[in-house]
Amino acid sequence: RYEMEEKMFCFQCQEACRNTGCTFAGMCGKKAETAHLMDEIIRQLKLIALSRKPDKKLGRFVIQSLFMTITNANFDNDALKKQLDRAIILTGDADIAFPSGVMACENEDIRSLRELLTYGLKGIAAYAEHAAVLGKEEESIYEFFFKALKATVTEENADNLTALVLEAGAVAVKTMALLDSANTENFGNPEITTVKTGVGNRPGILISGHDLLDMKELLEQSKDAGIDIYTHSEMLPAHYYPELKKYPHLYGNYGNAWHLQNKEFASFNGPILMTTNCITPVQDSYKDRIFTTGMAGYPGVPHIAGGKDGKPKDFSAVIELAKTCPPPEKLEDGTLTGGFAHAQVFALADKVVEAVKSGAIRRFVVMAGCDGRHKERSYYTEVAENLPKDTVILTAGCAKYRYNKLVTGDIGGIPRVLDAGQCNDCYSLAVIALKLKEVFGVKDINDLPISFDIAWYEQKAVAVLLALLHLGFKNLRLGPTLPAFLSPGVAAVLVKTFDIKGITDPQADINAMMSGK
Repeated sequence: RYEMEEKMFCFQCQEACRNTGCTFAGMCGKKAETAHLMDEIIRQLKLIALSRKPDKKLGRFVIQSLFMTITNANFDNDALKKQLDRAIILTGDADIAFPSGVMACENEDIRSLRELLTYGLKGIAAYAEHAAVLGKEEESIYEFFFKALKATVTEENADNLTALVLEAGAVAVKTMALLDSANTENFGNPEITTVKTGVGNRPGILISGHDLLDMKELLEQSKDAGIDIYTHSEMLPAHYYPELKKYPHLYGNYGNAWHLQNKEFASFNGPILMTTNCITPVQDSYKDRIFTTGMAGYPGVPHIAGGKDGKPKDFSAVIELAKTCPPPEKLEDGTLTGGFAHAQVFALADKVVEAVKSGAIRRFVVMAGCDGRHKERSYYTEVAENLPKDTVILTAGCAKYRYNKLVTGDIGGIPRVLDAGQCNDCYSLAVIALKLKEVFGVKDINDLPISFDIAWYEQKAVAVLLALLHLGFKNLRLGPTLPAFLSPGVAAVLVKTFDIKGITDPQADINAMMSGK
């Protein structure tokens, strides 16, 4: 239910207006009509969960639909309307009345828990879809989606909803593990890799987002085209996988995190392929050379459909356009090093353990998650710059662009910034922590010399947070703001139970983390 003067209400991401909610248009660029369509899709998915039993076909439809509603994923109203129409057909003749929209539930704590659960589901859906396109699905994951969506309509008990939120954390771990196995089985285990940030003298294609299968198919189809492929933002970790890095025309990484694309895409000169979320309102300077695929979409931007009958997508239009474009303009000229997923870190385990035992490494600080536009995010750069030299930063996700180009050095040959990969590769960081718990023989994982200083932006970060809570991690810092969808009552429970806290002054937080607080 919206107030008379409001056109919409959305508070699912960190940019929620005044950290309260977007009521006229989304800070992400989402229009009110788009927000209403997404509300109706979510309502229809809940209706499907209330009236149908889960199966693989329905489960896949549900996760794809949820993925479309993630922040900065799909702004295309026509695509959203088609998805809504399909959802209505799949619902059948079910006749269950309940309102749509975030504010439909008047009890703020129940509403907060329902939305926390919903946003966790959205994040898990993204990871489940990435696994599914690589042939990995688990019906138990789909079954949980139906149970949880149903509860967001019917469950009025706060304790029961809290239990479901924590169960969502367990499902997030399962889903990220599924995606990890899908990625490594198809593309090999990530390896320590140095990636160029400069440019070559050939035309290029810039690929952004998270879908590694899209990257593989684009590389294969363009290998003899006389062009280079560059990664952007969350696609940087593609360079770490053996089956992708074997293509010599995978040239390097161009630019920084997603929110700078409105400037950086203009200077790239060639076509841009957005494979998943993290697209921002398209600018005139590159509107004639950007494409979407998968669950991403933007009005007026050509969308490359999925291949039929298991065949690859057809990226020929992107490749042909690239041939007519000048090479990209140079933004910088350096290197980035990454590939420190769990298998690679385990290969270095003896060196890491010895460094901890000798005192050379005093503490690990997990600075994973999302980047964003807020100027307060300079906090993460300041923390990275001022952490003591005997600390190691573990990172994954685009939050790393706040510090991955700093000269931070190494500790006995171990780099002080260990990049595990994409946001879903926070799973690797959890696996590494669990391995350290085993190696050092501590009973409580929170007794390890590890601190968490997490940046969040959208719903995949919510899923990662729930995963960490399920695994028993406490004393987590979350910034630059706590989520607007957490009511004071729910926030108080999270603070009391898991010691979740907001960020403060960089040096004060460093001092607290170094003392285990």
